[in-house]
Amino acid sequence: MGGIIEGTFVIQKEELKGRIEDYDAEHFGFTSMACYYNDLFEKDNTVLVLDIADDGTFCKKFLASHPVSNSFIADGSKVGFNSIRFFARPGETIDVTVRKVMFDFYECVYNSGSSRDVERWLRTKRKLEGVTKPLWKFDGTFDEANEVADEVWQRAMARLLKVSRSEDYTPMEVQLALADLQAKFGMDYIGCVVRIANGLVKHEQRDSVWYTEILDSEEWKKYLDYETYAPMRRIDYDNPLLFASSSYDLLQNRVQYAKPVREDMYKGILSEEGGMVVNYENYSKKLANGLAALRKFMGTNRENLTAQMCVYQEMAQEFDTWRNTDDLLDRLFPLYLDALKTPYIRQKAEQFRDRRLAQTELATPLPDIPAAELIRNLNAKFPGRFLVIDFWGMSCGPCRAAIQASKDLRTRVAKRDDVKLVFIAGERTADGSEAYHNYVNEWLTDEETICLTNGDFDRLRELFQFNGIPHYETITPDGRRVREDLRIHGYDDFDYEIMQLMERMK
Repeated sequence: MGGIIEGTFVIQKEELKGRIEDYDAEHFGFTSMACYYNDLFEKDNTVLVLDIADDGTFCKKFLASHPVSNSFIADGSKVGFNSIRFFARPGETIDVTVRKVMFDFYECVYNSGSSRDVERWLRTKRKLEGVTKPLWKFDGTFDEANEVADEVWQRAMARLLKVSRSEDYTPMEVQLALADLQAKFGMDYIGCVVRIANGLVKHEQRDSVWYTEILDSEEWKKYLDYETYAPMRRIDYDNPLLFASSSYDLLQNRVQYAKPVREDMYKGILSEEGGMVVNYENYSKKLANGLAALRKFMGTNRENLTAQMCVYQEMAQEFDTWRNTDDLLDRLFPLYLDALKTPYIRQKAEQFRDRRLAQTELATPLPDIPAAELIRNLNAKFPGRFLVIDFWGMSCGPCRAAIQASKDLRTRVAKRDDVKLVFIAGERTADGSEAYHNYVNEWLTDEETICLTNGDFDRLRELFQFNGIPHYETITPDGRRVREDLRIHGYDDFDYEIMQLMERMK
């Protein structure tokens, strides 16, 4: 009945292709689908955009270093279909057919690959979603939060049992569903803890100086206490299927940055001003402290997979600092590598190092694709200038805070003839919402502002390989993208960073 959407997901072979039978963009309401994608061994999340041609054909290429579960989603769909969920292992092809079953309602049929093996879970996993919702907006004490967490966990396990039996899940589907629930539970629980902690702090500005006051010292002590986080020990941090959950990257990040972990990680290495001197001794102590803190937090006596991924992410984040500081990289990389006991993670770390060291150019040309034309046009509009592009959005509080705090800096930059700030935001339509225009008129009146549809904004996210905002890119006057460790990363150190960049680019 009706039209058919056919596609092939090729993971690591880098191809997703197919077609939509009887495709009509006006009827379907979309011309592209987007996947908010994360490979855990890459430094940043990104967006994959699947464009659908007028004749309904589409083709996409991408890589995966580990099993992945995710969705391609259509924004603004007018029919009863807006997403394709998939599960795939690296190197395989997943063939998907989305077929109209009645009226404008559709179902996914998985014809091959791992998605076919777990299609019941893919079709019904929505029945397991939302079970951790009580943690999202909980308002109370830490002890009360843990009582809610216990209830949420019991309810989640009961729902998994009920759904797996009613849908006749295979053992593999049960294990995937369990890993996904664990990742979501841990992510939402720490989010709940942080939200409670934020309510315990009062920030006040007096005489241009910001002061912080802890409103309840006893509750704050619990925020720093490992035992407060006991609900997190229900998670099997050594389970490789956690990697397949789209929530795992946030879980791992929140474990890595949990308050007691960070407090212990920096013990004995911070200066009186609160910073850390960049040297071998401090980083080696930070690594040892961090591993001990992670073991304590997760209730283990060894470096499990999640602890190793925290080490890997630390290495990836600090790599450019090490590379640009004397012989620090040669001394620290083997130390961090030794903490990666799993051969595959060690191999990925070595590949990361080799790939980054192979980047000897200070800036690289933009690819010859339509998404890059906007950047080339900006180069033509502001000849002879470095472009510093601020990708932001109305729904992003940190974006607006950075824009508002940089007002004086931007006044100085406006007087320069060698740098141009450009502000690019995504909205539902390229005309922008009333709220967008009101904000621009108040804070960005004299700036170069560009409003794109969310789809076109996603294409720039894919071009520059980022997902979260604010995000900053630096483009040379001749239209090349500045290397990550040299580009401008915001406004806090803008003057210093732009001076350093221009010195290096001479």
